Amino acid sequence: MPNTEHPHVVERLLAELSLREKVGQLNQRLFGWQAVERAPRGGFRLTGLARAELDRWGGLGALYGLFRADAWSGRSWAGGIRPEERAEVAALVQDEVERAGRHRIGVLLSEEAPHGHQALGGTLLPVNLAVAAGWDPGLLAEAAAAVAAELAAGGVHLALVSALDLLRDPRWGRAEECFGEDPLLAAELTRALVIGMQGADRGAVGGDGVAIVLKHLAAQGEAVGGRNGQSAVIGPRDLRELHLPAVRAAVEAGALGFMAAYNDIDGVPCCANRDLLTGFLRAECGFDGIVMADGLAVDRLTAMTGDATGAAVAAIEAGDLLSLWDESFGLLERAAADNPRVADLVDAACRRILTLKQHLGLLPNHPPTPATDAGVRGRVTLVGADGLSRRLARQALVLLGNDGGLLPLDRRTLNKVVLAGPNARDVTALLGDYVPPLPENSAAGLERALRQALPDTEVTCVDGVPTAAELSGADVVILALGGTSHRTYAEDFAANGAIGGAAAVATAGEGVDLADLSLPGGQDDLVAAVRARARCPVAAVVIAGRPHVLTGVLAHTDALLWAGYPGPHGGHAIVETLLGDHEPVGRLPFTAPRHPGAVPVRHNDRHPAGGVYQDAQEPVLFPFGAGLRYRPVRFERLTATAEAATVQVSVEVVNPSGADAEVIVPLFGRRTGGVVLPRVRELLAFRRVSVPADARTTVVWTLPTARCFADGATGRAVTDLYVEDLHETIRPFDHSRYPQ
Repeated sequence: MPNTEHPHVVERLLAELSLREKVGQLNQRLFGWQAVERAPRGGFRLTGLARAELDRWGGLGALYGLFRADAWSGRSWAGGIRPEERAEVAALVQDEVERAGRHRIGVLLSEEAPHGHQALGGTLLPVNLAVAAGWDPGLLAEAAAAVAAELAAGGVHLALVSALDLLRDPRWGRAEECFGEDPLLAAELTRALVIGMQGADRGAVGGDGVAIVLKHLAAQGEAVGGRNGQSAVIGPRDLRELHLPAVRAAVEAGALGFMAAYNDIDGVPCCANRDLLTGFLRAECGFDGIVMADGLAVDRLTAMTGDATGAAVAAIEAGDLLSLWDESFGLLERAAADNPRVADLVDAACRRILTLKQHLGLLPNHPPTPATDAGVRGRVTLVGADGLSRRLARQALVLLGNDGGLLPLDRRTLNKVVLAGPNARDVTALLGDYVPPLPENSAAGLERALRQALPDTEVTCVDGVPTAAELSGADVVILALGGTSHRTYAEDFAANGAIGGAAAVATAGEGVDLADLSLPGGQDDLVAAVRARARCPVAAVVIAGRPHVLTGVLAHTDALLWAGYPGPHGGHAIVETLLGDHEPVGRLPFTAPRHPGAVPVRHNDRHPAGGVYQDAQEPVLFPFGAGLRYRPVRFERLTATAEAATVQVSVEVVNPSGADAEVIVPLFGRRTGGVVLPRVRELLAFRRVSVPADARTTVVWTLPTARCFADGATGRAVTDLYVEDLHETIRPFDHSRYPQ
């Protein structure tokens, strides 16, 4: 955390606070939506529950979800906190918290913002899995800056943002929160999030940015069987190579917070993992911010420690500084009174919380640290945030099949279009998990978007299999397939907000792990039936938050477009792409399985998956990085030169079409000659470039040698590089030929 002008303020407060007040600074027990209520004569007031919490601790460390609106919180447009009321409510809470304590210390307001703010009227972005398909860190940074500006304007300090989980098993319901399966792609997108929300060098924090709390640390996507929060059975090498690069990238970018995950790694819960939270994060990476436990994760440690006090001590010993809804952290007062070592840990934790509060202007007579010009420059207005979400939605689309060049559809030849499938009308299916209810008519589903785009075309929309009469005269059938993470207000929820029983609607999201990755609800039968009846081409659009098995869809349709939950502008983005207004240039951020029993399978496993299962000889349907285009580009002249500390790689991207082209250029490699089995394929670098019409662009990477060659590589080391169908082999720099 940056040094502020008055570090003695923190030490003075630390000396004056009682042990109870210090422990209160480490607690975040309240649900924010239960802390305020509308007053009978207008405005808002604190609830009795909140006042009791303030009286207990003489203040408050942090307050979670003051503005959260969704089915779990119960808040909606009928009675919830509206966008124009946020600043008023935040000011009320700050004033009440400051007056409740002897030292007038403010409270950290933390909000869920995994892909936009989970509040009424909050800007929503496509989910991370969709964003990853665009491979564009720069655009994500812009969008994250816009969301952060919105949060800061409402008085929020901490944004809880998904980024660190890898999609290692698509059965996991939270796959949509991942930036895909590859550590490099995830690391670069995580870096972009941090810089976007906090500004360069944290310069926007305390101004028009917020402090980011990245979740989840670590390896939650590796849980056995894709079962949420369960054991990650993984060795230290794979932990470092796969799950920790995004963490390191976030620290390098200046992240001020991390959230410790529910899962255990080889039996050690992340919230009690000192090697992870203190050894790796602080000692090795140099992290100087705060660590927050996931919701009720400290209380869950009682299964290990046997009692709640032991759970709290285990967490603070490991490096957790701020709890979330836990009762056990409140017991640190007694534990610290009895044990000087625990008292020292409470002091150290409280010091970090107070230092962050000082940076945010929450300590008495201490304004926020001024945001630097570099941190503020280039910020966008809230109006611009909507446009950025729309651009991300367009980038999220991946063309996986296009037999005979069916797409793009020609408006001029479309007299009748039949739209069918479970996601044909539904707007909520486009949004993903962790979203608030949208204002009425603020977003369009596929049917509405299609009718608006084709005002002179007959559009027939059906829920099930179209009849012969409905199909008669159709020029094309569009099937809107996939799943949804929508939570209804009638849902049963677990104590931490996950769906607690059988999901009423959702087929993905937190608490919706699946054993079968086939398309839900018999959609494969729907596709086959439509194919049998239709006398016209059939195009499929799959809207989903996880990799589903699309083998039957590919076999029975003429075109296949994948759309991870693309957000409130996704309906228009999909339709515009189908009609050729936008080129689909996305690439899959995951490996798509061919068979539901053949998972998990990843592009960077150490052994090829093919030829193993007797009943599924080729388990991969689409590889990581797959994606077609309407107007093809080609790659030429892949070259690589190894120097003493770097490797320079270049490739030419040729655009033979008459229109400018956005192109994602991934560089893959297979590194051999080290001391461990090589991975089948690794992503070594990527770039998104714009190539003018009828022109070529040279992409050049200067990469560190360590990224390009295997650990412990000898003179026998070889790395095979790939860009699409180009191949180049490089060897390490030979020091013996060029002695120092």
